[in-house]
Amino acid sequence: MTLIKRINADFLHYLLVFQAHIFRVSLPYQTMKKKRKIKGKSTFVGSILSIFAKNPYRPFNYKQISSQLGIRDKASKDLVATILRELSGQKEIEEIKPGKYKLNLDNISRFANTHSYVTGIVDMKNTGKAYIISDEGGDDIFIAANNTSRALDGDHVKVRLFPQRKGRKLEGQITEILKRGKENYVGIIEISKGFAFLIPDNSAIPVHLFIPMTKLKGAKDGDKVIAKIADWPERSKNPFGAVVQVLGRPGDNNVEMQSILAEYDFPLQFPDHVEAEASKIPHSISEDEIKIRKDFRKVPTFTIDPLDAKDFDDALSIQKLKNGNWEVGVHIADVSHYVTQNSIIDKEAYSRATSIYLVDRVIPMLPEVLSNGVCSLRPNEEKLCFSAVFEMNEEAEVLKQWFGKTVIESDRRFTYEEAQEIIENRTGEFADEVLILNNLAVKLRDERYTNGSINFRSQDVRFNLDEDGKPLSVYIKEQKESNRLIEDFMLLANRKVAEYIGKKNHKEQVKTFIYRIHDEPNPEKLNTFLEFANKLGYPMKINTRKSLAESFNNLFKQISGKGEENMIETIAVRTMAKAEYSTQNIGHYGLAFTHYSHFTSPIRRYPDLLTHRLIKNILNKNKHAHN
Repeated sequence: MTLIKRINADFLHYLLVFQAHIFRVSLPYQTMKKKRKIKGKSTFVGSILSIFAKNPYRPFNYKQISSQLGIRDKASKDLVATILRELSGQKEIEEIKPGKYKLNLDNISRFANTHSYVTGIVDMKNTGKAYIISDEGGDDIFIAANNTSRALDGDHVKVRLFPQRKGRKLEGQITEILKRGKENYVGIIEISKGFAFLIPDNSAIPVHLFIPMTKLKGAKDGDKVIAKIADWPERSKNPFGAVVQVLGRPGDNNVEMQSILAEYDFPLQFPDHVEAEASKIPHSISEDEIKIRKDFRKVPTFTIDPLDAKDFDDALSIQKLKNGNWEVGVHIADVSHYVTQNSIIDKEAYSRATSIYLVDRVIPMLPEVLSNGVCSLRPNEEKLCFSAVFEMNEEAEVLKQWFGKTVIESDRRFTYEEAQEIIENRTGEFADEVLILNNLAVKLRDERYTNGSINFRSQDVRFNLDEDGKPLSVYIKEQKESNRLIEDFMLLANRKVAEYIGKKNHKEQVKTFIYRIHDEPNPEKLNTFLEFANKLGYPMKINTRKSLAESFNNLFKQISGKGEENMIETIAVRTMAKAEYSTQNIGHYGLAFTHYSHFTSPIRRYPDLLTHRLIKNILNKNKHAHN
């Protein structure tokens, strides 16, 4: 006799009454009065199966099923877990991973009256057929060309699922377009007598946009334009569109770059009202503002950035203290002073999220008057910063730290190449300061590797362009000591800021903080990589987290300069989980940090701007900036 058959009828009656209370459904009078004569088992099990039937491609564990049924006590949850195991044994549901179940799709036809639906994103093919990437995960759903219902690539849609036949792929029909994935479409105008069509650049758009001659906006035959869909009549095979911007002739570098931006819905310029608001921001700093900040204007300070950089959002300062220790300041542009929450500029920055870097240009998160002007830490100009300042000994141990508002004046703008020349030749302007910082950075780096940080490396491909933006040659940009110097101090600031929030008792002052997290690698992917590396003659140890990190770092040293270097490094990076932003801190696996955030680039990353605001709120409530 199975456990389901041995379920006590009294207990089932309790569950049914509890469900009735939660879902406000009425139980038959007989069920209420004659507990031992009800068919409780089938009702309860039926409720569970109904949940799976309504979500046939979504996996559930016993906690999620219990939540759906309104069950909260442990004994009832344990009973649900037991029933799930039995239903799996009876092939009603299937266990896709330990403790996770979904409906056995061989039985889906039994639940046809539940009208199973899923939502997801359209992945359209040039043949007109599509696949739906479900919001709930699981296998993609195939949509035949005659069942796409005017949906286009990238749209968020609702899909009615067809009963699945054994051995066949999941299939459905789009019943509703919840949200268009794109507003603008890029393509070439083809003009015929009395009408025109837009031929989309994106081959995943299987239809051409019909453009009335009155909606061409001056476009000529063969021009590349941006158009939008104005209407899609019920009986029309093609949507009706209108040209919103003429880009120019295909093949021109600027036209093609703008086409790329428009295709991915990146803004080509800032709205006029945003530019107008930015123009009102004062460039000078008042004496009253300087008085409430820690003054670093007389401390040796400089920036180190790529040759073509314009937005200098971080600077380093260094001075020797009377006790023989070093005071190192990591100074970050105080963007939050100028971009206040919910302002016009803030809303635009939020919608952009980050700056976008293309081969020949940057699409900034902030208007140029801020990103390249007011906030950029240009040399010989007073600038407002939000800083992390560390007292360090010769071994690069952090003895004290301070976070707060500062004013600086950068003495020198170095390129990475100029700073590298100082490190190699040990001479040049501010050579003592650069060499001291590099010495401290090396020790920070060694400590990080000792603690289990993995030295992932990837090749940075750059292009030499002519005046018209056409590529002349391609080269690999090396990561040298000057690059790592900056990286190590930015990592230090990001880690210490996150620790200050996460390890201190700030729960009452800030309910949410933005961490940069990196999860452990998927065991299956990791084992596949280890087998791959072993076959190439690079055995690795995975006994502990530390031994794995050491194995990766040793591997990168062994393959350096070899033909397989780029291939192995690329696969190694793809083996790891992706880093992401989260309010739930799980640490950063690759860096071996328990706490990590993004603090150092508020000019080009909106999460960094939020981090500045959150820390300022805490410091203001504490009425001081010391840790």
